[in-house]
Amino acid sequence: QVQLVESGGGLVQAGGSLTLSCAASRNIFVGNTMAWYRQAPGKQRDLVAWITSGGNTNYADSVKGRFTISRDNAKNTVYLQMNSLKPEDTAVYYCNRVPWTSWGQGTQVTVSS
Repeated sequence: QVQLVESGGGLVQAGGSLTLSCAASRNIFVGNTMAWYRQAPGKQRDLVAWITSGGNTNYADSVKGRFTISRDNAKNTVYLQMNSLKPEDTAVYYCNRVPWTSWGQGTQVTVSS
């Protein structure tokens, strides 16, 4: 069974921080590259950050230096620490493997100016 449960979103002022969490089912998480995606209103869903099963990380240019992705293999959980948030980071954030499979409900992040 495919299950992804994102949490940790909210409303924050520009310059603030949030940490997102994603609990994944074992069949998605184990051995796979995991990623965070985001979708702003009226825009496509974009890949934001990803982490391999071995812990190597990569980031979209727009978040590099501000966001940090990590994973806890014992808990089948992936995290996204977001610092120095900007209004353009406002979106629904989703986690999934790479390549993606069925989506969870996502978590809304809203950054006010």
